[in-house]
Amino acid sequence: MRSALPKLRLLSFWHYQIAGWTTLWLADFALISFKPMPLRDIVTESLEVPLAFTLSLLLRQIYKRVDYRSITILALIGYIAFWSLVFTVLWYASIATLWFFATGPSAISFLDYRVALRWINYFVPIWLGWSSLYFGLKFWRDWEDQKDRARKAVALAQRARLQMLRYQLNPHFLFNALNSVRALIQEDKKHAKDMITELSEFLRYSLIHRDHSDVPLREELDAIRHYLSIEKKRFEDKLKVTFHIDPKAEDYPVLSFLIHPLVENAIKYGMKTSPMPLKIHIEAAMREGNLRIAVNNSGSWLSRPEDGKGTLDGTGTGLTNVRTRLENAYPGRHRFTVKRNNGSVGITIDIYKELKA
Repeated sequence: MRSALPKLRLLSFWHYQIAGWTTLWLADFALISFKPMPLRDIVTESLEVPLAFTLSLLLRQIYKRVDYRSITILALIGYIAFWSLVFTVLWYASIATLWFFATGPSAISFLDYRVALRWINYFVPIWLGWSSLYFGLKFWRDWEDQKDRARKAVALAQRARLQMLRYQLNPHFLFNALNSVRALIQEDKKHAKDMITELSEFLRYSLIHRDHSDVPLREELDAIRHYLSIEKKRFEDKLKVTFHIDPKAEDYPVLSFLIHPLVENAIKYGMKTSPMPLKIHIEAAMREGNLRIAVNNSGSWLSRPEDGKGTLDGTGTGLTNVRTRLENAYPGRHRFTVKRNNGSVGITIDIYKELKA
């Protein structure tokens, strides 16, 4: 049923108009065919529904002038009842005129109030039904349009939020990278030049993907390698990095700048707590169609002195943003895990292809 509703919504007024009146005409014609009557009467009676079809187009023009969104339901019901009665009389008068031209004086029977009441009892429900369906479809389409606008608004807000969170990372990284270049430029100009080259490659990645929320994992890892190359030139033998990447995972789409905050935190806090050299291991693997990304570093977890609850000391913006971006991009389809072992810290991101129960 859910898949059929959007298709029904695409149907225009004319689809419903033609289908509805054609169905009524076929039902009426089927009843006529069982009655023994002259061909003239069959033709005349078979024109009654086409007359109503034509009159309904006039009623539609009247209804189009109604600001149904700004009036009460009771007022709308009264409006429908009034015009349904008016068009019942018009339809009856049109049929009486048609029969007068077809049969002559015998059509005088239409002036009998008992005949008129019988026809009116038949016509009024038809016009009430047509009018109710007309406004019912309008209300339904308005409701669907409102839901669409709400969905689009949520999607735009979510995209803007993800964009904002991602852009928070770039200045953060740039600040740290430029500090690294400044620290190195007096000691080794060649290494400083190489570092600037790596930085330009990283920023190139940032510019290319600034309007794309998802990138292949391979490209994200290439950007991480540029960043680590900068840091290795700065720390030299104090930093060792290893990768273990499943080839099947390289094309998996991930949020751009998803892994960078994990690596940045591993270096920042690992340098404070790890015996040298600081060891960082980055891993990505596919398991039953699900992606697992892990960043492990030697050292220990730093807690805020004031709370002691395991919150990272210093700026926690990076990991907070990662959590928020995951919640927005993969609701119910991800897991963010921090493991604190003796002598090491590990952060794991699992992205599932289906919702987790």
